This record gives sequence, C-alpha cells and structure tokens, in this order.
Amino acid sequence: MKPLTEQDIRSSFVNCSKGEAKRLAVPRDLEERPWEDLDFLGWRDPGAPDRSYLVTEREGRLIGVALRFPSSQRGFLHRSMCSLCLTTHRGGGVSLMTARKAGTAGREGNSVGLYMCTDLACSLYVRGKKTPDTGMRIEESLTVEEQIARTTGNLAAFLDKLYV
Repeated sequence: MKPLTEQDIRSSFVNCSKGEAKRLAVPRDLEERPWEDLDFLGWRDPGAPDRSYLVTEREGRLIGVALRFPSSQRGFLHRSMCSLCLTTHRGGGVSLMTARKAGTAGREGNSVGLYMCTDLACSLYVRGKKTPDTGMRIEESLTVEEQIARTTGNLAAFLDKLYV
C-alpha cells in the first residue's frame, strides 16, 4: 500500500458524513507505518472503544470504512477466526465489525458485518510480521502471496456489500 496522508484518509470514507470523517481520530504515526507490508490501513479509535476504521485502495481510489464492534469480549478460552486473514485468536482477538452501508441504504440504518482481527493487523499476520497472542497461525499449504491474495479478495467482497 502507498503511504497515506491525513487528508487522503479523511476524504476516503464512503459510509459516514464529511463531518464525521473530519472528527474521527486519525493515527498519529502514519510516517512509521510499514506501508509496504499493508494491504489496508486499519486502526482503533482511542477515544471510542467500539469504533475502528479501515482504508484501502480499490479500483484506483481510496475507500475508507467506519466500523463498529461490541465492547464485550469473549472468554479467554474461546477461540475465533478472522474472516479476512483466517488468523485464529483467543478471547477478544476477533470481533464482529459492522459497517453502515454507503448511500441511502446506510442512512436508512442498513449495515453489513464481518468477523475481523480486533487490532486490524491482518496484513502483518499473513506476512508473519506479527504473531497472534496464541503464538502461531494455522499451518497452510498456500504461499504467502496466495494468502495475501485471499485476504485482499475477502476484503473486496466485504467492501462490495457496502454498495448493495
């Protein structure tokens, strides 16, 4: 992914108003992000524990999505799998992230959801740059490039649902 500026990020959101995009918390460490290892930029809002944001490039343009997830966490022994990168986590490491749909459907209250890594570090898990708290990922026969393609394909399918 190419490095993004705060303005790039704020102008990319498709499922919130311009005012909401102007007020949301953008990461302050944009210069330090490992852009070459990211398929999307994802972060949690430090001021609103039930909100996260995701920005990715799609068909030559940036798409930003405001996400919400429940603040209640699952038990420590419970394991869940992220639907994007297929990384398993225990406890609250995976959350159902919901996004208001774009346009009229979103203003009417319609949303879509997907189980995702709560820290939105899918790109780093797939590349082996970050290890889940369980200490390992499931062994796969796919190459890292194939796993990246699967992850970005899963993300694209989720983004498509925002417009349906």
